[in-house]
Amino acid sequence: MSSKEDLILEKLGKIEAELADMREAREPMDDLIRDLNPIMKQALYVMINEFKDVEDAFQLEDVMPLVKKVMVNVKNLTWCMETLESLIDMWNTMEPMMKSALHSTVRYLGTLEARGVFRTYEAMLEVRAKIAQHYGPEDIEAMGDSFVMLIGLLKKMSTPEMMELLNKLTDLPANINLENAKPIGPLGIVGAVSNSEVKAGIGVAMEMVKALGKLK
Repeated sequence: MSSKEDLILEKLGKIEAELADMREAREPMDDLIRDLNPIMKQALYVMINEFKDVEDAFQLEDVMPLVKKVMVNVKNLTWCMETLESLIDMWNTMEPMMKSALHSTVRYLGTLEARGVFRTYEAMLEVRAKIAQHYGPEDIEAMGDSFVMLIGLLKKMSTPEMMELLNKLTDLPANINLENAKPIGPLGIVGAVSNSEVKAGIGVAMEMVKALGKLK
């Protein structure tokens, strides 16, 4: 009998030890529940107050059609999620390139600003505004042919020969000294013809006269 009692006492001791371990393990959980209890009550109170706004509009039977729609469109929802994942991956791939392109664009715009390009455009807009004040659409339309002709003239003037001639003509007034201009008679003309520069000038004038003759 003593051995049986000892065995029973031993088992009771083990059970008591296990219960003690379980009690010790449960104490942190009990403490956590006590700590969370006021927060959960407050959250439940806030949730109840928030759901008061939709209480009249929400009906439990409306949930079933929604569940049916979700079940029927599982494939569509899956496709939407996969597409969303692809878009997110594409955005993650493109974001660094877009940042780099944005920085390059900002630097390029800063360069244009430093070179005065935007101020030039602003001045051009001001000129257009002044033209609009003095001339209406009908006037601009009537001058269209003239603008086309002027552009054609500018194109002809852009040749190297014409540019060289224009440069020489613009330098011509600087080489003229009007103080040396004096009245001369026939003998003075004959004497002036002996000057090499006068001869060269007469040759240029003759070529211009020939060209003017073609205008007839």
